[in-house]
Parts: sequence; C-alpha cells; structure tokens
Amino acid sequence: MTLKMAVEDLRYLLNRGYRKRVALNFVANHYLLGKRERNYLARYVFSDETRKRRLSRLVSPDSLRGSTVHIDGYNVLIGTESVLGGSGFFIAQDGFLRDLRGVSGSYRMGEVTLRALDAIMDFLSDSGVKEVFFYFDKNISHSGRLRHIVEELMNSRKLEGRAILSSCVDRRLKESGGVVATADGAVIDSVEMVIDIPHEILKRINKKNPHNECDRKDK
Repeated sequence: MTLKMAVEDLRYLLNRGYRKRVALNFVANHYLLGKRERNYLARYVFSDETRKRRLSRLVSPDSLRGSTVHIDGYNVLIGTESVLGGSGFFIAQDGFLRDLRGVSGSYRMGEVTLRALDAIMDFLSDSGVKEVFFYFDKNISHSGRLRHIVEELMNSRKLEGRAILSSCVDRRLKESGGVVATADGAVIDSVEMVIDIPHEILKRINKKNPHNECDRKDK
C-alpha cells in the first residue's frame, strides 16, 4: 500500500512540472523507502506528457523490415534475461519494459545469457531487418567475449551488421539515425524511432502461453 501511494504521489508531482529528482527524493523520504523501492519509482513512474511522447516513438516489429536497427546491448540483453527468467521486470508507465536488477555495470554472463541472445536474434530475423548493430560498453568485464558470441550468432542467422565496443554507447545510439532498441529514457527522448525488444519477446511468450503470468507490471 505504501509503494502504491508513493507511485500516485510521484506521478501527481511530475504532472505538475516538478523535476523528477526533486520529486523522487521528496516522495521517497516521505515514505521512508529503501534503495530498491527508490530505484523502482525512478524507473516506473513518469508524467503523462513523457508517456505520450515516448509511446509516439515506439515502432512495431512489422515496421522493422528493411531497416537498420541499433541495439543498446546490455540494456536489451538484461531486460530479455529478466523476461526469460519470469521475474525481476515490470512494464513502466511510459510503456517500456524495465528490469529491477540494475546490474549493467557489474554484468556477468550466466546460464540464461545464450537463451536471451537466441531470443533476440530470432526476433531480429523474423522482423526482416536489413542490418543490426549491437553496442556494448567496453568498460564492462567480458564485453569482448560477448561481442564475439553476438557476431557468431549473427553470422549463423545471416544477419548483416556487427557488435561494437564503445565507451560512449548512449552517444552512439543517439547519433545513429536509425531505429534504436533500448529502454533507457535519456536515449528514447533523443531519437525518433524506438523498438522495445524485451517487451516484444514477452508478448511472443504470452501469445504462445495465454495463461502465462509474466506480464504483470510489478514483479
């Protein structure tokens, strides 16, 4: 109940023009929320104006045919891993799927990593993209190994493009000029077309399993 009230209060303040950091600190302190709850509020609650703007930039899988797609590597991979794991994610008020782990800076490949990459490749192949570029933060451990795995999977599916290591992934995505795959709000607000791959993969799972409970907003 406390978290629900915090969500309502934060959205109220955002809709009235308060800066998010100021409003978030006020609400979180008022309800004595911990780090996990603060992180959830920051990634879940948005003003109505932000929601409308971001939803207007979302494109459907059908519109990807013949397009160049630029992928926020860790963002999309971690979100997809959470979807396949069946927990640790939610659909935020701006319509984008986000995870609760927040582990991009300390990411480690695990048992679900290859399954997640396979699901991403399947989605791209089925969507008929012209070419795809994955961007991974080169400062994160094992990014080089991950790049190699991604390019091998792309080759096996005859997907044109490559995986790129960069120290400025957000800037590369913002300047890409194509369709961007991410749930990063700062990037979404700086590009014209966005695809939410983890959410699309979730829709596929739910379509195959109508009784699947994974599509709840709060996991």
